[in-house]
Amino acid sequence: MQDRKPQQIARELALLSLSQLPINPKKLTEEHLPKLVLATVRTLRSEVQDSLDNAAAELQRSNDRLLTSETRASDLNSARTMLKEAIECTQTAINQLGAAVEFPELIQLANQDREVGRYAIQLVKMVNEERVAIDERIASALVDWQVTRLAQIDKDILRIAVGEMLFLELPDSVVINEAVLLAKRYSGDEGHRFINGVLRRVTDQKKTA
Repeated sequence: MQDRKPQQIARELALLSLSQLPINPKKLTEEHLPKLVLATVRTLRSEVQDSLDNAAAELQRSNDRLLTSETRASDLNSARTMLKEAIECTQTAINQLGAAVEFPELIQLANQDREVGRYAIQLVKMVNEERVAIDERIASALVDWQVTRLAQIDKDILRIAVGEMLFLELPDSVVINEAVLLAKRYSGDEGHRFINGVLRRVTDQKKTA
């Protein structure tokens, strides 16, 4: 944690805060950030438990299927698919759980480092104020998919990244790398690959615009 740059920490705080906005985003200040993150910790903790419970149930079902499907290939294939999905679900929960361990330090850094707090609030405000334009750009880069169908955490990672590209004019390569790191912490393996692909299409569209 100590080796991470202020903007990296700020992005994570902004990501955690986007789903918890009990007050007018235009009136947000650095002082509101810890409360937003704490509210998100409670929500994410519940989501982690649900993910682990779902993964355990899937693993049990796939194990039962494997044990009773010695001669039927289709059942074996179904069981293997279920097993793979359960493992992916478990990995996502483990990723989230690992990140959750650092929440107290994140909150402390938001209080101590004014640059962290300022940039996190800037990102939250930007995503809320420019959401229509950001979502339109994301939608144009999706292939056979809709923004509304994205997982909330993936949607917010993309919104932060596209907002940084369009409105803060950060280098595309830096933004993509940071978004992929966030996805590895809070999404699964497929999540970070998916986000990488969408953002690369966004940059390609920017070049041809």
